[in-house]
Amino acid sequence: MEEIDLKKLETRVDDLIKAVDRLRSENKTLRESQTHLLTERNQLLEKTETARTRVESMINRLKAMENEH
Repeated sequence: MEEIDLKKLETRVDDLIKAVDRLRSENKTLRESQTHLLTERNQLLEKTETARTRVESMINRLKAMENEH
């Protein structure tokens, strides 16, 4: 009976080790993805700010041209 219990315990420990390895790998992948997404987000925020500034500048130039006439 003890041998059967020991085998069950070994099997459960092996399963837990596999689960830990899988979760570590998944966690690493998710962290890498998060880093990539944050970098992409920051780049998009910069592009958005640049576009906003350019559009505001164009609007101001158009208003100035309108006021000249």
